[in-house]
Amino acid sequence: MAGDTAEFGSGMKLGISTFVTDRSAAPHVLARALEERGFDALFLAEHSHIPASRESPYPMGGELPDMYYRAVDPFVALGAAAAVTTELTLGTGVALLIQRDTIQTAKEVASLDHLSGGRVLFGVGVGWNREEMRNHGTDPRTRGALLDEQLAALKEIWTREQAEFHGRFVDFDPIFAWPKPVRRPHPPIYVGGISPAAVRRAVKHGNGWLPFAAPDPAGVRAQLDLLAAHGGADLPVTATSASGRDRAVLDAYAEGGVERVTLGLAPQGEVDTLRRLDELAGLVPAYRG
Repeated sequence: MAGDTAEFGSGMKLGISTFVTDRSAAPHVLARALEERGFDALFLAEHSHIPASRESPYPMGGELPDMYYRAVDPFVALGAAAAVTTELTLGTGVALLIQRDTIQTAKEVASLDHLSGGRVLFGVGVGWNREEMRNHGTDPRTRGALLDEQLAALKEIWTREQAEFHGRFVDFDPIFAWPKPVRRPHPPIYVGGISPAAVRRAVKHGNGWLPFAAPDPAGVRAQLDLLAAHGGADLPVTATSASGRDRAVLDAYAEGGVERVTLGLAPQGEVDTLRRLDELAGLVPAYRG
C-alpha cells in the first residue's frame, strides 16, 4: 500500500459529498471553490423532511444531525452550482426517487442536464427512513420494486419522443416531455447502497455504483469483490463520503481502479468551508491521472 506521500497518477477523480443547508456555505460559493481547487464533482444529499417522531435509527448511530432536516432541495442547489461552473460534475448522492413523482423528477434531471451542458450524474437510492417514505405515500416494503420501475420509466421519458410506461407502481399513457438530456442516451444513473440488493440493482438498472466509502482497505477490497461477484467488475464506481484523513483507503480505491471517490464535507459557514477545502485540495494532484 502506498504511503502518505505516494502519487498514483491513477486517474482517480476526487469530488466532494455534502449537505447544503440553510446555514451552510451557499451552493454557488461551494461549487466555484471546488472547481478552482481542481475537484471533479459535487454530490448533494437529499431529504425532503425528517418526521419529528422516528422509529428508524440513524444508520451512523447516535443522534440524527440537523443537516438531515435542514437540507435544501438538491436540484435547486445544483442549478445554482451549474450557473457558476463549467467543468464540475453535478451529482445527487443520493436522490430519494421513491419519495418523488417520476415524471416531475425526469423533468428536473433533464432540465439540470440541459442547462449545465450535460454534467449531471444521477445518484439514486431506496433510503433508510421509513417514516419519511410513508409520509410520501411509499410503502417501505415495496420500495425496491418501486425504484426499479421508476428507473425504467425515467429512461423511457428521457429517450423517447412519446414515452409511456405501464407497471405495478408507475403507470402512464403516451406523453411528451422536454427537455431531453444533453447526455445520450441519458445522464448516467448510479445506484447507491452497500447491500447485495443495491449491487444487483446497480448492475441491472444502473450505469454505475455509488457505495459509501469503506472505513479501511480491507473494506474497499470487500466492496469491489462484492461488485465483481454480482457481474459488475467493469461497472464504474464512485465511493462517497470518505473522510480524507486515511490515505490508505484512498490508495486502495485507486489501486482497485475506481473512477472517483468523494470526500465528506460537513455543512459549515463559508469561512470554515473554504478552510476545509483548502486542506482537502492537497489530495487532488496525488490521484489525478
